[in-house]
Amino acid sequence: MAWSWRLLECKLATGDSSVSLLSESVNLKKLIVWPMNTFPLFALLLSGLTLNAADTFPGRILDTPRPYPERLQWWAQARFGLFIHWGPVSLKGTEISWSRANTNPKCPNQGEIPASVYDNLYKTFDPTNFDAAQWVSTAAAGGVKYMVLTAKHCDGFLLWHSQASDYNITATPFRRDVCAELSAAARKRGMRIGWYFSPMDWRDPDFRTDRNPAFLGRMQAEVRELLGNYGPIDLLWFDYDGCEPLYDQARTYQIAKALQPQIVIDNRLDLGRGDSNTRILSTNADYYTPEQQVGAYDDQRPWESCMTLSSRNQWAWGGFNDGVKSLEACLNMLISCAGGDGNLLLNVGPMPNGEIAPNQANRLREIGAWLTNYGESIYGTRGGPFKPADYGASTRKGNTIYLHIRDWDDADLKLPPIPAKILRSRALTGGNVSVRQTAGGVAISVPENDRQALDTIIALELDGDALRIPAVEVPGAVSLTTRAKATASNVYQNQTEFGADKAVDGNSETRWATDSGAKSAWLEVDLGKPATFNRAVIRQAYPELGRIRKFAIEYWKDEQWKPCYQGEKLGAKLTANFAPVTAQRVRLNITDATDGPTLWEFQLFEAMTKQL
Repeated sequence: MAWSWRLLECKLATGDSSVSLLSESVNLKKLIVWPMNTFPLFALLLSGLTLNAADTFPGRILDTPRPYPERLQWWAQARFGLFIHWGPVSLKGTEISWSRANTNPKCPNQGEIPASVYDNLYKTFDPTNFDAAQWVSTAAAGGVKYMVLTAKHCDGFLLWHSQASDYNITATPFRRDVCAELSAAARKRGMRIGWYFSPMDWRDPDFRTDRNPAFLGRMQAEVRELLGNYGPIDLLWFDYDGCEPLYDQARTYQIAKALQPQIVIDNRLDLGRGDSNTRILSTNADYYTPEQQVGAYDDQRPWESCMTLSSRNQWAWGGFNDGVKSLEACLNMLISCAGGDGNLLLNVGPMPNGEIAPNQANRLREIGAWLTNYGESIYGTRGGPFKPADYGASTRKGNTIYLHIRDWDDADLKLPPIPAKILRSRALTGGNVSVRQTAGGVAISVPENDRQALDTIIALELDGDALRIPAVEVPGAVSLTTRAKATASNVYQNQTEFGADKAVDGNSETRWATDSGAKSAWLEVDLGKPATFNRAVIRQAYPELGRIRKFAIEYWKDEQWKPCYQGEKLGAKLTANFAPVTAQRVRLNITDATDGPTLWEFQLFEAMTKQL
């Protein structure tokens, strides 16, 4: 059944910021509210609501995952797409568009490359090794179901033969139409294809001036070419730069949908100053787009996180020293997105010769190999019913729940109760699994030797449809260090935003950081009173950089520091178990680092009860 999705813009009567809702038709007494400065947060408003003019309530709240419109079915089932940022800037190994010096005060770029240099890179751009079929083959080997190419980024360069602008691929020594070749190769392989299109053009002297109508004419002509000359196009990915969105949005959407009636479109064409990429401001937009972070659980509005394979989080080719994220980090992104009921759009930046870098292609193949074995737990699933938490995440389809267990706090994984009977279980990753279900919850037990380092996947077969179960939070243990007094040997440039307290604030988006060049450091926590603990969790920021090589967890006793755990080569997350220790002062002592250590969180836990 196709569902009609509409937008609701409303304001709280108390005067709070505007909030958005996307759904179908709804009861006036129930409303989902998303504060502007947060990930989607659900609240129930029973009164005190003021509507913007001409707004109507589009749908009722659903306790279970909202069905996708028919047009979005392929996109939602895909769960995994490949983003490709490419252009003449790859010759420099710097970030696309953002490394260009500013020539328009109404635009935000302040890059290091003079415009006179950046804008002439096309003259030597000759990617003779570009092979569209090979790109598609690499994507398919990675388990990717759709591809999105930066046909035009904010620097204004076009990767297709254009009559609307002469700043395009025909002016290069290469001359070939990249968009034509890639779209043809994708369709031949059965791969969905989409275009990233920047409505901004930081190079165009008319953009955001009193001559903006002239710019709009050229921009919309580019949209017509891109969507009218290359057969069926599945997706259009607009971007925004945080400045005023002067794009004649209504007409631009109209052009896109007239040329490609079934096209899926992201939310960014409407976004401007102060807007979050989690907002959907138009009925023409289909999904929202968290950037460089996994979106929060949301099974009411479609979403897709765009994230980079680059270890330095660069979108365009960053040179041979750029590096790639670990397989563990990439799978964490994919699993967390699917478990949160969203998609992952993972980015690669091809080299200036037209090839996808070997280390990026190899990582994609590793992801694809994993998906070959375990793709049933990702493709075509919805997130939940157990929301992502420290344990990992869950997905579901039909009568099956898939548990992706990435961290075991105790002998058993304890989950909240669900209104369905578990008939049987199996370990997709091999080995034995024992499931105990009571009125108080569900306990999952897997022998330690059968637990997988990357992800232990357990399938639970139910006596009914898993989609009928409302999503539930999975409580975690409370760290003894949360909001305790913390000090450190070093804080990055003495900035409070990177202080020691950020490693014990319970916020996974803040971090303690040290100065560049620091080869050792310590973080000390005063628990306020003696406490007994036997487990620590350390979450390292940017683990792909491999900074922390040797460390110890130490406690103060008898006027000296004594180790209770020692380790090497800290990864993204370490769960350290050790004999119970009673102490008030504890420290993480990093004795060997390649560069300034930085941590998201340092946590200590008491022994967890084994009772369900």
